Amino acid sequence: MSKARIMSGNEAVVEGALVAGVRFFGGYPITPSSEIAEVLSRLLPQVGGKFIQMEDELSSVGAIVGASLAGIKSMTATSGPGFSLMQENMGLAFMAEVPCVIVDVQRGGPSTGLPTKVSQSDVMQVRWGRHGDQNVIALVPSSVRESFDLIIDCVNLAEEYRMPVVLLLDEVISHMREKVILPEKDEIKVIERKKPPKGQEKYFPYEITEDAIPPMANFGEGYRYHVTGLTHDETGFPTSDPEKINQVMRRLYQKIEKHKEEIIKVEEKYTEDAEIAIFAYGSVARSAYSAVKEAREKGIKVGLMRPIILWPFPYKKVSDLANKVKRIIVPEMNMGQIIAEVKKVSFGKVKVEGVNRIDGELITPSEIMAKIEEVS
Repeated sequence: MSKARIMSGNEAVVEGALVAGVRFFGGYPITPSSEIAEVLSRLLPQVGGKFIQMEDELSSVGAIVGASLAGIKSMTATSGPGFSLMQENMGLAFMAEVPCVIVDVQRGGPSTGLPTKVSQSDVMQVRWGRHGDQNVIALVPSSVRESFDLIIDCVNLAEEYRMPVVLLLDEVISHMREKVILPEKDEIKVIERKKPPKGQEKYFPYEITEDAIPPMANFGEGYRYHVTGLTHDETGFPTSDPEKINQVMRRLYQKIEKHKEEIIKVEEKYTEDAEIAIFAYGSVARSAYSAVKEAREKGIKVGLMRPIILWPFPYKKVSDLANKVKRIIVPEMNMGQIIAEVKKVSFGKVKVEGVNRIDGELITPSEIMAKIEEVS
């Protein structure tokens, strides 16, 4: 697999998903994610997998939830309007703790919006799109190779933490083509879900465990258990007992809170001596890095912090950054969504300013450079 190849971000997602063990895709085509479904429709049958084009996005998540309950690593792919329709069954997957992966290739909105143009307007929807309290894991690639690596991480995180995980691409990353050298299969870590011990007489699919992640038996392996979107006890059956409700809801939240330092991943460049910091993600981070290098050549001490995992949000790392620099700039292709999170932990420490575009065009290095020169 190590031979150099030219591929798009969407194609890299397919390659990575297959290596991670995904063997079921249920989805509905939508620009700019359609190539993921198209290529998987050809490749999945070649490795013993199944592809189903569903009637809509709501049923797409229902299909991957069902396949995952039967023990098959499952995923779907969509874009903003479809992602909106997926929220209801994503909520079911969170409550029932079903591992699955949703790829959301962001495009301009609201509604049908800009089908072929880039945006980063789904980043808060990923976090808060469903009602109720839940923690979320969302990964944000900034290159084609990273699209390959992070879809594998998505599958692994879904299986490890027993929950839906989102890969949050944008149209630029999904459609750009780059030279990539993929790792050999024996270099790739693949995680399988934790199973109950063999021979166990009683199985409680939602039991309280030390790591807050109960083992998961596949349907058809000899254990019967109930799956519901209602608040349930350790058996999976609905309950109105306040103590049981409190237990399950806090465990759902704590299984990420307890492990968030292991999950959170950021990349930092030139932040050691930076006086100005850029906080950027996805394709905009590429423009930001170019601007940082240009600023450095002009003698302006600028650094870059790039979240690779956007949710859980790296609050502590941003707070530490705010203690070191004089200004933070947050460029993003929306009206200012993630900047609010940066401001939350930077308040009173440093001024935070945005660079925003909502016209379907990528923020350029020159736009970020202009802001750097303005504040320096």
